[in-house]
Amino acid sequence: MKVSYDKLWKILIDKKMKKYQLREQAHISSNSVAKLSKDELVSLEVLMKICETLECDIGDICGFYNDSEEKTDA
Repeated sequence: MKVSYDKLWKILIDKKMKKYQLREQAHISSNSVAKLSKDELVSLEVLMKICETLECDIGDICGFYNDSEEKTDA
């Protein structure tokens, strides 16, 4: 399984928020933001901080897909 954070980036665009603003408001490291940008795994704690900051659910910021499938927002 792989992860996609495309939904997160769409939320940030809708809220007119930059990645550095998310980092500062959610109190996450720049390393975590870099991992998110590369669709790499991050800790549940990081995802929870983001959800709390953006007032959303974890399913609103990420999606999972199989290695053999094309990346989708589902």
